[in-house]
Amino acid sequence: MVENSKTENNNIEADDDQNELYEHHHIVVDKGQTSIRIDKFLVDRIENASRNKIQLSANAGNILVNDISVKSNYKIKPNDVISIVMAYPPRDIEIVPQDIPLNILFEDDDILIVNKEAGMVVHPSFGHYTDTLVNALAFHLKDLPLFQDASEVRPGLVHRIDKNTSGILVIAKTEIAKKKLAKQFFDHTIERKYISLVWGSFDEKKGTIIGNIGRSLKNRKIMTVFPNEEFGKHAVTHYKVIEELGYVSLIECQLETGRTHQIRAHMKFIGHPVFNDETYGGNEIIKGTTFTKYKQFVQNCFKLLPRHALHAKSLGFIHPVTNEYVFFDSELPDDMTQTIDKWRKYIVNRNES
Repeated sequence: MVENSKTENNNIEADDDQNELYEHHHIVVDKGQTSIRIDKFLVDRIENASRNKIQLSANAGNILVNDISVKSNYKIKPNDVISIVMAYPPRDIEIVPQDIPLNILFEDDDILIVNKEAGMVVHPSFGHYTDTLVNALAFHLKDLPLFQDASEVRPGLVHRIDKNTSGILVIAKTEIAKKKLAKQFFDHTIERKYISLVWGSFDEKKGTIIGNIGRSLKNRKIMTVFPNEEFGKHAVTHYKVIEELGYVSLIECQLETGRTHQIRAHMKFIGHPVFNDETYGGNEIIKGTTFTKYKQFVQNCFKLLPRHALHAKSLGFIHPVTNEYVFFDSELPDDMTQTIDKWRKYIVNRNES
């Protein structure tokens, strides 16, 4: 008997959630079930799941029975509660390898750390079949089995960030690394910090935003915060102010959960939209004076930073093979640093005048 088979979206600042990276199945074994291997049991109950994929999930520790990790030869018993994290079945999108330069911060036999530029889509989808990070990875890692598997439409991906968000991504180079990293993201044990320039000043220099995030009931392309928890999924963002710059603030955000557009939606919700975020109103002059000179200054900042001011700065997690904690950090991109410096100079000149 399947009591509650469900899927969980664990996208990190994803452009959209049409192609989730993995799903969570929760299965309660029927009282009259005979004792058989769990891999055989699951292959008959999870659509498009091969026995090999299930065995790899077990090897990665992603199959739990009664909250305990089991191997693929475990014999199920009546009333066992099975929990499994698996990649979604492939979609009908061909991956074209492309020789696109990548900013690689670290690489070993199991993982690759990439600092993604703003403007690059992470994976192919309808409307973005080429020039994505996955197309670049398909070329650079073409000799690895994971990237030769035609059934893998998103090889190596365990999380994503927006097209116009810059910053760090971890790529799995093997199937076992992918499944172990996916489990850490699913369990919310990954440490993720973002830097953002947002509108307004804060009364509290540190805070936590809690509010379900889901697709707007009026516009499916926009995520909305539902504080009454009637819709959407649980989301938690911790923030602290790094620097006050007059009408804008530089903040650090740490994600406890990873929902679509989480930081952007949460900051909009508390009245501090991300600077130049067209989707969430940050491309309007929200704070400041009515003087023409000020308006021109802001417009020049928008031209200097022609995207939302959000950067995935650091990532910390348990290495999928060595089991050691690893941490990776990145510098802010030039468009953000130049815009921040421009605001600093504006504040100095304003105070001196």
